[in-house]
Amino acid sequence: MYRQLAGATAMAMVLAGTAFAQEHDHDHEDVTLYRVFVGDHAAPRVTVVDLEAHDHEEEGHDHADESWTFETTGQVKLFGVAGGAVVAAVQSDDDAVHFFTSGISFHDHGDHADIEVSDPAAINTVLTGPRPFHLVDHGGSVIINYDQGGYAEIIDAHHLSHGEVEITRLPQSEPHHGFVARLGDHWLTTVGTPAPAEGKEAAPRPGLQEVTIAGEAVGDLATCTAIHGEAFSGAYLAAGCREGVLTATAGADGVVFDMLEYPADLPQGVTTGTILGATGVQVFLGNYGPNGLVVIDPADAPHFRYIELPFRRVDFVLDPANPAHGYVLTEDGSLHRLNLLQAAITGSAKVTEPYSMDGHWNDPRPRIAMAGDDILMTDPDAGLLRVISAETLEEEDTIALEGTPYNLAVVGGSGMTH
Repeated sequence: MYRQLAGATAMAMVLAGTAFAQEHDHDHEDVTLYRVFVGDHAAPRVTVVDLEAHDHEEEGHDHADESWTFETTGQVKLFGVAGGAVVAAVQSDDDAVHFFTSGISFHDHGDHADIEVSDPAAINTVLTGPRPFHLVDHGGSVIINYDQGGYAEIIDAHHLSHGEVEITRLPQSEPHHGFVARLGDHWLTTVGTPAPAEGKEAAPRPGLQEVTIAGEAVGDLATCTAIHGEAFSGAYLAAGCREGVLTATAGADGVVFDMLEYPADLPQGVTTGTILGATGVQVFLGNYGPNGLVVIDPADAPHFRYIELPFRRVDFVLDPANPAHGYVLTEDGSLHRLNLLQAAITGSAKVTEPYSMDGHWNDPRPRIAMAGDDILMTDPDAGLLRVISAETLEEEDTIALEGTPYNLAVVGGSGMTH
């Protein structure tokens, strides 16, 4: 059984847009605004668009000034961090990380949230280092792993929300493709193995280790062979392994690890390595082979339930406004609604032309994200951002973007101005 969470994270509150005043004065204005950051596949560029402004533009209002373009060093992967106040642009192939203030901030007043809106802006500090890759935003810390550097950099999320980039470096035993995460008062890092001798294959990453902020090991290594992918939901951190999914929780005497082994009735020979964590219920959604997804309950059996897809998966996302739902795009160009409680596809619609999963993993293919009750999808071949109703799976709008729109991140929600 999935456990309902008593509260939502700051990001969930921002994206869900459900924090409204029940009683208020007559001088207020309710504001709903989602701001979309889109990275280009070929050009070192991020374009920012306001969905609300685009809606008004359809009514004939001139909002020519309500889109923005920022230069980067290379192709970006985008993350909304620090409660949506900042968007991070990780450029793994170009050894750089840029940050942009989103221009949207919320102030919690208990029964409602106030919203402040300004223009997005680039933060002057640019991080550089050997191959930044996984970014984890949890527990008040934004953490970036440098795969070829043998360290992670930790940034205080509150300070970052004010445009301040203050770095603490956590060293690792070996450079590797991994992550560092904060779990309560504890620090966890994936563990690499020494570089292989010439002609030898690299050894798999053996697991997850609690460490001090200085990188010194605490306790035993938790085995998680070839560990990859991480997410938080409720009290749990989950990571994919060859054996199953490793979970970690903060206990009274330290971090408690548990290996949830893949059951025999799942397809064999594949694993999960990309995991998303829900914010309203305690559940994860992970990939499982090219044609499948797996719903993961970290607390109660059955821990795994498999969803077979009709075609290979292109991208998938969870719905913060409706925690029981997720969405997956398959290579035939169809978008499918998932019910996590039923572990089943409950609706499908054709939303774009087919995008084959054959070819290079980084070929330009659509990416999807949530914006309130809408699903946003980049369509690289068409040069569009598509706006699709989560309720009907029908296209509501399109926004033309220069170049080849690719990765995206969405920030915003609903609030009140007084």
